[in-house]
Amino acid sequence: MNLPGDTDFVGWVVYLTRQYGMIFLHGAGITLLLALVGTLIGCIIGLLVGILRTLPLNPKANIAVKALHKLLQFVLAAYIEIFRGTPMIVQAMVVYYGAMQLFKLDMSPLTAGFLVVAVNTGAYMAETVRGGIDSVDVGQTEAAKAIGMTHWQTMINVILPQTIRNILPQIGNNLIINIKDTSVLNVISVTELYFSGNSAAGVYFRYFEVFFIVCVIYFIMTFTCSRLLRWMEHKLDGSSYYSLVKSDMMADPCGHNPVKTGGRKKWKR
Repeated sequence: MNLPGDTDFVGWVVYLTRQYGMIFLHGAGITLLLALVGTLIGCIIGLLVGILRTLPLNPKANIAVKALHKLLQFVLAAYIEIFRGTPMIVQAMVVYYGAMQLFKLDMSPLTAGFLVVAVNTGAYMAETVRGGIDSVDVGQTEAAKAIGMTHWQTMINVILPQTIRNILPQIGNNLIINIKDTSVLNVISVTELYFSGNSAAGVYFRYFEVFFIVCVIYFIMTFTCSRLLRWMEHKLDGSSYYSLVKSDMMADPCGHNPVKTGGRKKWKR
């Protein structure tokens, strides 16, 4: 195949897509894998840290328990502030080269990438979870304690189901951010989409055309994930129409029964 001319933008885009399409797809797959797995693990970390940060302290506890509680809160707060206050690109360098230099741990770039994305996401999700827990009415916690539930039982059975629905948009936001921010992992040679595009661009020095293709792929991934998450939110919200019973003679002595038709209420005798 002949090379397109210098001014033939469309020709170069088509040519580069044919030549390096599989490389771009492989990079996009690594990007999605890093973002999805990293966000999932980060959400689990964030849930644990968020619950621990809301752990109540019994005023009658002994000095050792109080000291341990304060130490735990200090460690969790330090974790959140450090990973929220430093760039992911710097964290990647510290984790990858630090593990090798300090602990003689020969970690693969992909493993380091998963670790960095997960721990970074966990720091952001911890504050999101804490805010979501605080947004649930305190009366529900008091009611759960009144029937004998422990703090963990209250969190798992009462508070967290509501919290997760409330923070789902933020989880989706973190996923989309991670899809884009995984591009910084190219500094430790993770072969994600940006790394693949940079490698392809260097062959013919067609940076504009290559990164136009990369930009389109990033947009397709983020747009698709955004729509899927909106669909999940809609499903969790449930239908706007529902009835607890088919008929209630006490509430409707005339015997009218509501039936669902096209999302609107119609009445029949």
